[in-house]
Amino acid sequence: MAIYHLHVKVIGRKSGSSAVASAAYRSASRLRDDRLERSHDFSNKRGVVHSEVMLPEDAPEQWRDRERLWNDVEAFEVRKDAQLCREIEFALPREMTQAQGIELARDFVQAEFVDRGMIGDLNVHWDMAEDGQPKPHAHVMLTMREVSEDGFGQKVRDWNRTELVEHWRERWADHVNERLAELDIDARIDHRSLEAQGIALEPQSQIGAPAQRMEAAGLEADRADEHREIARANGERIAANPNIALDAITHQQATFTNRDLAMFVHRHSDSLEQFNQVMSAVRASSDLVELGRDGRGEDRFTSREMIETEQRLRRASELIAERERHEVTDKDRETALARAEARGLVLSGEQADAFRHVTDGRDLSAVVGYAGTGKSAMLGVAREAWEEAGYSVRGVALSGIAAEGLEHGSGIASRTIASMEHGWGQGRDLLTSRDVLVIDEAGMAGTRQLERVLSHAAETGAKVVLVGDPQQLQSIEAGAAFRAIHERHGGVEITEVRRQREDWQRQATRDLANGRTGEALDAYRACDRVHEAGTREEARGELIDRWERDRQASPDASRIILTHTNDEVRELNQAARDRMRTARDLGDDVHVATERGERTFAPGDRIMFLKNERGLEVKNGTLGTVERVGDHGMTVRTDAGHSVSFDLKDYNSIDHGYAATIHKAQGMTVDRAHVLATPGLDAHASYVALSRHRDGMDLHYGRDDFASRDRLANALSRDRAKDMASDYGPARTFAEQRGITFRERVAEIARKVVPKKVRGMFDGLRLPTEGEQGPERKVEEDSAEALRKARTKALVRHARAVDAIFEMQEQGGRASPEQVEELQDARKVFEDVRPHGSHDAEAAYKKDPELAQEAATGRVSRAIRALQLETELRTDPQRRADRFVERWRELGRSSEHSYTAGDYSGYKAARAEMSNMAKSLERDPQLESILEGRKRELGISFEAGRRLGLELAFTHGIDLGRGRGIGI
Repeated sequence: MAIYHLHVKVIGRKSGSSAVASAAYRSASRLRDDRLERSHDFSNKRGVVHSEVMLPEDAPEQWRDRERLWNDVEAFEVRKDAQLCREIEFALPREMTQAQGIELARDFVQAEFVDRGMIGDLNVHWDMAEDGQPKPHAHVMLTMREVSEDGFGQKVRDWNRTELVEHWRERWADHVNERLAELDIDARIDHRSLEAQGIALEPQSQIGAPAQRMEAAGLEADRADEHREIARANGERIAANPNIALDAITHQQATFTNRDLAMFVHRHSDSLEQFNQVMSAVRASSDLVELGRDGRGEDRFTSREMIETEQRLRRASELIAERERHEVTDKDRETALARAEARGLVLSGEQADAFRHVTDGRDLSAVVGYAGTGKSAMLGVAREAWEEAGYSVRGVALSGIAAEGLEHGSGIASRTIASMEHGWGQGRDLLTSRDVLVIDEAGMAGTRQLERVLSHAAETGAKVVLVGDPQQLQSIEAGAAFRAIHERHGGVEITEVRRQREDWQRQATRDLANGRTGEALDAYRACDRVHEAGTREEARGELIDRWERDRQASPDASRIILTHTNDEVRELNQAARDRMRTARDLGDDVHVATERGERTFAPGDRIMFLKNERGLEVKNGTLGTVERVGDHGMTVRTDAGHSVSFDLKDYNSIDHGYAATIHKAQGMTVDRAHVLATPGLDAHASYVALSRHRDGMDLHYGRDDFASRDRLANALSRDRAKDMASDYGPARTFAEQRGITFRERVAEIARKVVPKKVRGMFDGLRLPTEGEQGPERKVEEDSAEALRKARTKALVRHARAVDAIFEMQEQGGRASPEQVEELQDARKVFEDVRPHGSHDAEAAYKKDPELAQEAATGRVSRAIRALQLETELRTDPQRRADRFVERWRELGRSSEHSYTAGDYSGYKAARAEMSNMAKSLERDPQLESILEGRKRELGISFEAGRRLGLELAFTHGIDLGRGRGIGI
């Protein structure tokens, strides 16, 4: 199974190490150490399948001799505690052949280290594990000083930056995943720590067989025992809590097979006995849900958490879809359409239908549009109509470049979903009932992310417009939420392609959208737009030739070169730039230290920004042309038309922008596109790549990648659409049987969002000014006084229902079915006029039952004040933490006093409430997290290694039995 491992360390004399000895061991060779006057002989060591010294430009050729290189390093470093070299160790995917693994390692070392100026001593080990499986990995020893023809220079301090290590970790994941995709291997790795992924497992290092990992003279300790111990410990964690495995597996896929599970458990267990134990534990977990067989006859599974997430998403979308509070009048629509026509924009029939759909008042709208159908143009007209009606319009997308495309195409101020959620977490930029939120390229958003956004929109009363195409690039995270919402709630489709200017090309785009990739390729081949070469290298050369002819013939046209992998992008960028230099279309070169290593830029160069930077108004994927470049700064004219100047010390996340990966191209439109096909493409990527152009597209490929036309068509037609657990019937049954509800999720979202002002029970009511028609239908239908009366009436009815149940419980009885039904109906009525009204009221009544009795008789003043306090506690986590600590300590004192006084009834009542409080933390992870830093105030003076609620119970001797309450 492909795993992620990349470890960085420094080899130095302080720890007693020798660079020569280390190199001898890693290369399984015999090297003479001049400083120690002895030889290090590891030539009997097995498993080294490739060994070479890779030199940067201008390095002395003599250093290809490993013995000479590392003896010169030892001689140059005179300090007793000198750092001699840096070592990077990384795991290679065992799914690859030895030749493929060696090629991958060489490409990574060349691109990330040698091109930066380091000498790399690369050794690939193909060890065998005790279970007979290969454990391929690579060691690369790297010099730490500048290198020139004259030898070593100063040490490069920048190579020690922590950020650079994280960059290498991320780039290794990119290299591996791109190569796995090229080879059509269905596996991926993640560079993030397990903690960052929310996986409660300890990271493991990649090792070889123990006998092969020992170095003589104690130069390196064997890590085999540590590796086994970590694997054993992880296995024990999973056996004790199988949810750990389920959470990890469903991070990027909503469902999984027996093989997926076995591969994961094999990685996180130490022996066959433990493997069987862990597999049995996961299979026996009540949170593992069997879904039945997929189209290939394989059994598929998911987790309870994934089903709950999908159920919350479904309920949130239903709540939004049921509302109709954002209607736009005919007058506002006509005004927006007239303004568009004055600019020369006339909506097509389908665009006009979509325009009416998104502005018809319903709070949930979905628009599915083929690539190039003018979705952004339609949204621009809708924006004007919404704003004319008094609404605020916001836009978001998964990627920065997609958000930028939405903003430029529609005029809707846009940002990434991650940025928006981060703002919510800080209590900023919260949605309101006057907001319209447009989510572009919605098919790229994962289920968990889209659920969080829609749950917040449902809670705040905002309108949501989902726009995208399920057939384009799939979400990185698990699920296909946009497709599921569109299938459930419907929407409108825009199929009339407007981007391409020729009819046959528009039809080809429609064929791509409908999975008829072969027909689209035939159409382009008939017009001499598909070009076959003997090899990929030849195809790359022919592509650059055609790109250059096109550039000379139409210098003012926009164009992009697209391919699947970053390695190919780098090759194509360099080749295109060489043509620019030959044509004398570039100014003087300046060498620039960028995030990806040294690059050469000149005025006239195409450039791509690789990181979002709000201050510069650039996103990850923004393209532009260099206007000025110096040793310390650069000025770029972006394709959006504004000039950006920046200091390279502050921002160096840039690269050449002649070519880009297809993933960065979704949402992009150019006049001409040149595409290099490689084996990693599928139907979704090819659809995006072959539909970016207005005027023309040329596709190039080599016969070494695709031996025939059929092979090309088959590869570009592969359907890799993601699924949902709810695609399978048992998932729905599972959710229904367990009564999974939406209410808890809304409360959770509310807890994460900290408003600056606590809203009162009757706040948020906006009356139309004279001559103005308010946007909310409730305001149009009812006066403010009528709404206040409706809320008061709902409060009284709900209080009567609660009080009746309290009275029955006090008499020792149970609520009758009629009382339960009345409470549920009263809750619904209350929620309709004030979201969370019944939840907050019941929280207040549990603390003071007399409030319910008072409100039931119509005396509501005290109940309203208590309800407002509960709202504040619910939405402000710090206030809730203060209240929890205060109440806990109060109950502790009360129970102690009652026990001393012999009041055992009072003692038991206080302890029972403390038990309920401890258990409540299981349902409130945010509060639990805040209280972790306040353990001493709660009487916890040591770490028990348990969840906080259990620590409270353990420390204070509390029984966590089942408590009683209103919950029905």
